[in-house]
Amino acid sequence: MLCRYFGRCGGCSLQHLDYDKQLEQKRDLVKNLLNFSDIMVFSDSDFYYRNRIDLVFHKTGLGLRKKGMWWCVLDIEECIICEERINKIINELRDYFKENDAFDIKRRIGTLRYAVIRVTRKEICINFILNSDSMKISEAIEKIKGFRTCANDITIGYVGRNSDLSVTDDYFVLKGRDNLEEEILGRGFIFNCQSFFQNNYNVAVKMHKYVSGLLKKYNGNLLDLYGGVGCFGVINSNGFSKILVVDESKNAIACARINIGDLKNMGVKLLDSKYLKRLELKGRWVVILDPPRSGMHFKVIEELNLLRPEAIIYVSCNVKQLARDLAKFNDYRIESAALFDMFPQTEHCEVAVELKLDN
Repeated sequence: MLCRYFGRCGGCSLQHLDYDKQLEQKRDLVKNLLNFSDIMVFSDSDFYYRNRIDLVFHKTGLGLRKKGMWWCVLDIEECIICEERINKIINELRDYFKENDAFDIKRRIGTLRYAVIRVTRKEICINFILNSDSMKISEAIEKIKGFRTCANDITIGYVGRNSDLSVTDDYFVLKGRDNLEEEILGRGFIFNCQSFFQNNYNVAVKMHKYVSGLLKKYNGNLLDLYGGVGCFGVINSNGFSKILVVDESKNAIACARINIGDLKNMGVKLLDSKYLKRLELKGRWVVILDPPRSGMHFKVIEELNLLRPEAIIYVSCNVKQLARDLAKFNDYRIESAALFDMFPQTEHCEVAVELKLDN
């Protein structure tokens, strides 16, 4: 095992297995949960792949949650599933933040909470998250201002003492900007530093290429549900008469509008997906959706069953919840399924399932 922290860190759990065995284990899990045997598998590098890490402050440094002890921080010098540029930033942070008013998650006191590092092909961003209920915020900001780093962008955000989120809409830019850029299959995308974007670039590209292959079989209108910054819609804009991107995040929708640019057949809607019926969708639709780990609200499933799209492409990072949701689409059958190993050395994976209306 390459990682000196394996067994103590709460992150990776499969480093004791050869990578081929990890993939086999994940494929068997997906096959059994979906009751579908023909599972394609896509993977890439099994180390140094991750483009984001959420470091936790402690009194004398930064680290990750201890395994089985969520209230304790394991001090780390590197994370070998993260890209090398992230490990360079980890060292910069450790060299500077040696005496910290760190947030105590049990006592709910302290100021410095997270340092979230994100990298794209061209940029490095650090997002510092502070306890908004602390009386020492000014001191923490002044300390951050003195931090010298090779990162292009630095933002500072606030969350309340009773929240454990590492992203927030309440933030400001200290250096650079708050929007990052990435390219997928020749298309450029802007996304906010506080928004979701896939953490494994190389496998994400493979997933988008695969999904585009599925969508080429269909036409009509495309509903990009939980659409984020519009990646699926933009990449597949040439194949449909109309594309509508729906998401509840203001930051994501703002970026989606930029990413759409001059594509005349695309639109966006700021809306919680459980209110899908408000859209009064007419005509022939295909749906692609990529919900959070919690899956879809029952109202979304109800509305999709009423809409009866020709096909539904369900992308999920939680295969157990995926299986529960799929069981509620009685008029659909699984046409194809693929596993994308976005998270080597961990038990997690991404799955894309193509559902076809069973006429």
